[in-house]
Formats: sequence, structure tokens, C-alpha cells
Amino acid sequence: MTTRRRTTARGAQMPKLTRSPARGARLHAHRLPERHLRAEDAGDGVPRWMVKAGGWSWRLLLVIAVVSLFVWATARIQLVFTAVFLALVFSSVLRPFVNLMDRVMPRPLATALSILSGFLVVSGLITYVVASVTGQWSTLSDRFSDGLNDLFDLAQHLPFGISITTTQLSEWADTALGWVQQNQGELLNRAAEGAGSVFETFAILALAIFCTVFFLARGNEMWRWFINQLPARLREKWMIAGGVSWYTFSGYARGTVIIAFVDGVLAFIVLMVAGVPLAAPLAVLVFIGAFIPLVGAPAAMIIAMIVALAVNGPLNAVIVGIFIALIGQFEGHVLQPMVMGKQVSLHPVVVALAVTSGTLVAGILGAIIVIPIVAVIWSVYARLRTVDPPMKADEVVTTP
Repeated sequence: MTTRRRTTARGAQMPKLTRSPARGARLHAHRLPERHLRAEDAGDGVPRWMVKAGGWSWRLLLVIAVVSLFVWATARIQLVFTAVFLALVFSSVLRPFVNLMDRVMPRPLATALSILSGFLVVSGLITYVVASVTGQWSTLSDRFSDGLNDLFDLAQHLPFGISITTTQLSEWADTALGWVQQNQGELLNRAAEGAGSVFETFAILALAIFCTVFFLARGNEMWRWFINQLPARLREKWMIAGGVSWYTFSGYARGTVIIAFVDGVLAFIVLMVAGVPLAAPLAVLVFIGAFIPLVGAPAAMIIAMIVALAVNGPLNAVIVGIFIALIGQFEGHVLQPMVMGKQVSLHPVVVALAVTSGTLVAGILGAIIVIPIVAVIWSVYARLRTVDPPMKADEVVTTP
């Protein structure tokens, strides 16, 4: 009776107990064997590590294919891509002035005045450089010839018994002249290509200015229209990514312009004090070189040193080189952290690898545009990712 009442109280849906001959009735929980988690193969003879490596491999190949397609498409429309990039640079530099004038006048008028002011500043700078070169060219030619003669004299009396004779210099000059005569057809073709690139340059500038007008006047409306074309669930992330991208890109562009301007002014002061001719054009060269990471500034410094060496002698060239190197150190350790802050925080190794890759892909243009692109990609990734708590220094195992 007791067993029957217990069964009735528990109900008729009780699971059937499995009886063991040696033990009493027990309810055994059925679960998958844990050894399948430790199996070295996936059941078909393929090692589990190879399955994981295969999964990562096809995903990596897909990413590489997408990046390669983007690079190929960009190369096919390089003119358009360059124009849009320049338009974004112009917009980031002029936008603060447009926003300031927008308070007292209509925005289209503020946009027109800002673009006109920028055009006048650049034109005036180029006119001043051309006038300086024209006024000092004859004097510089005479001094440069004297400097070359001095260099030839120094080459004939080098230390450690090394000397370069006039006969050797004549042979080198004849060899260079012969190479030019043998390759004059190729040189003419390259000159024709250069003439064609002049028209492409004007086309790029015209398209860039055209896009800049709309970016400055109606940039917010254009961005709002783009966001409204996306599904509602994706708009928030796109707005966050767009805000971070513009903050990083505009900060890099404005910071680069400010740093380049300061470098040019300091180089002009150094060259003027050192008595180097054409100080203004060389300072403009330093200004332009500041836009090319790692390569531009040293190249401009070498050119300035060569001019100082040919005109004023080795001691003056060494002084100019030391002061321009100090300007570079001042830029790297003071100006960039102060102007850009953490907007563009890339490791020097990343910068070097990116500049090299950009140069191999698209030449000087690739070296110029690759850093802001990498900075934007990293800033968006850093903003949207979820970061785990960092490990402590004593928890990191280092190898000797």
C-alpha cells in the first residue's frame, strides 16, 4: 500500500527506473561522452587543427580578395579617387573657416569666400617662389659653378689616399651623355607622358574643387541622405564609424598642414641666417616634403644641404643639415604630439610598413594617402571593437 500511494502521489509520468542486477534502482543521467571534445580528428580522418586552419584560411583569402578588388578598382579610377581625397583634405582644412563665417553670412557665400581665400594664398605663395627663383637664378648659377669647381678640387685630394681625377670625371660625363643619346626616344616618350599628366593634374584639381564646394556647403545633408538609405539596425554603427573617421581624417589633414607650415617657416629662417640662396623656394620644398611621411622631409633636407655645399662650402652645409635635422626632431617630439594628439596614434613600425606598401602600389601618391587611410581604419576598428581587460605585466610570459 505504501509503495502504491507513493506512486500515485508522484504521478503516472515518472520515468522508468533502470535496474541493475548488482545494485538497486537508480536514475542514470544520459549525456554525450566528453572524449569527443578531446578527439584529435573531426571524424573523417582530418586533424582538428587542420579543420580550424582551413576555416581561417578561406576567410583570410576572402579578405585578401576583397582588398585586392578594392585596390584594383581604385587604380582603374585613380583620377576620381585622387580628386575625392583632395576634396576631403580641402574640406577638412577649410571647414573651420566656413563654420566661423557661417555665423554672419549664408553658408554658400562663406564657402565661396573660403575657397577663394585659399586659392589666393596658394597662388601668392607660388608667385613669390617663382619671383625669388627668377631674381636669384643668375647669381645662384655663378655660385653653383664655383661650388662645383671647389667640389672637384676636394675630390682630387680626398683623405686616405683616395682621389678622383679630372679624367675620370670626363669619362663619367661622356658615359652619361652616351646613355642620354641612346635612350633619347624613351626620354621623349616619358616627357610626352609628363605633358599628359599635366592635363590630368588640372582635371584632378578641377574635380576636387567642384567636390569641395558641395562638401562644405551641403556636407551634412549629403551624409544624412546616405544614412537614410541604410537599414535602421545599421544606422547607429555607421554614424559612429563616420564620426570617428571624419574626426581622425580631418585632424590628420589639419595637423599635417600646420606642421608643414611651421617646418617651412623654421627652414626659411635657418636658410636665411646661413646665407643660402633661394631660401624661400627651399623652404617651400620643405613644406611640401612634410606631407610625405618618413621620406619627404629627409629628401628636402638633402637638397638644401647640396645647395649650401655647392654655394657656401662644406661647413655651411653641415650647419644647415644639423639645424634642419633639429627641426625634424622638434616636429616629431613636440609638434606632432601637441597638434595631432591621439587622433593619429600609429606605431612608427606601422607607419614605415604602410608608407613602403603605399609607395610600391601607387608611388608618391600612395605614400601620401596611405597614412590617413590606415589611421581611419584603425580608429574605426578601435571604436567599434570590444576590448577585454588588459593583462598585467607579470602575467605576460616573454621568451628570451
